[in-house]
Amino acid sequence: MSLTRLLNYLLYQVGWFACVLGAAWSRPWSGSVLALVLVAVHLGLAPDRKRQVLIMCAAAIVGLVVDSTLLALGVFAFPNGQLVESLPPVWMSVLWIQFATTLHYCLRWLSGRYLTSAILGLAGAPLAFLGGEKLGAISFLPPRALHLALLGAWWCAAIPLLIYVADRLAASDQRPALYRRFAP
Repeated sequence: MSLTRLLNYLLYQVGWFACVLGAAWSRPWSGSVLALVLVAVHLGLAPDRKRQVLIMCAAAIVGLVVDSTLLALGVFAFPNGQLVESLPPVWMSVLWIQFATTLHYCLRWLSGRYLTSAILGLAGAPLAFLGGEKLGAISFLPPRALHLALLGAWWCAAIPLLIYVADRLAASDQRPALYRRFAP
């Protein structure tokens, strides 16, 4: 793994834990702010900030639709952090924005691999959410197995959609997507 991809992965992981642990410890704003600072670091290092911001906006919209739908269907509940009962907490949108920072970097290998990205969404989302539940940031409602499957199904569609958006944006800019200061 290149230094660029490793740095991108670490920024994402620290942001994920900041959001999830912030929510679990009843400090969702603290976690969200730290994660957004890490997004700013990512943008400061990225050669094409405009493209990155567009991907982040797309991810925030997709995430809001996915998470709002799952919330309305009674798949999960949040112990704290919701400003509006029918909408997911802000830290969830920050996680989607954080996830978008990985699409041209540590998850670049998914480019054009829509079936692989669908399988990753199907399996990876329930695992990540179960991790968030273990830490206390979210609770799955019964019937648990059905709701985990429903979550996976939504992410099975969302991840290839985001990969497609990232691919289209990358095609419009032929420069390599490497962090300036860490490019080989």
